Amino acid sequence: MPNHTPGGYDGGMATPTARRPAPAPDPSHFRHSYAKDTAQLMRRLSRMEGQVRGIARMIEREEYCVDILQQTAALRAAVDALSILVLEDHVQGCVRTAAEHGEADKYVDEVIDVVRRTLGRPVRSSSARPG
Repeated sequence: MPNHTPGGYDGGMATPTARRPAPAPDPSHFRHSYAKDTAQLMRRLSRMEGQVRGIARMIEREEYCVDILQQTAALRAAVDALSILVLEDHVQGCVRTAAEHGEADKYVDEVIDVVRRTLGRPVRSSSARPG
């Protein structure tokens, strides 16, 4: 069973570390903060799907390696831009709402863990966190 986080993703980047239980959002005040950007996010994802299909065609046609690498770099940049948009919305919405309800620490720790994993850095253990 997937381990969903307060932000709604299922931890797609597999890590061997144990996950702490995610705080359950109170449905009376919780709304994913990226909801206002859904159309923009979906357009970006559609473009990324097109980039992936284009890279697949390049590989099928045995195109020049450097050209393929340039396209994978462009895809990575697109993924990073999407991630930043979702992260900004999460901090400005979900984390802010959690702070208003006295639950900021759980969400802040989660954001730090996600950023660390994204940057390829180990997630800090619960015992190493100040608190």
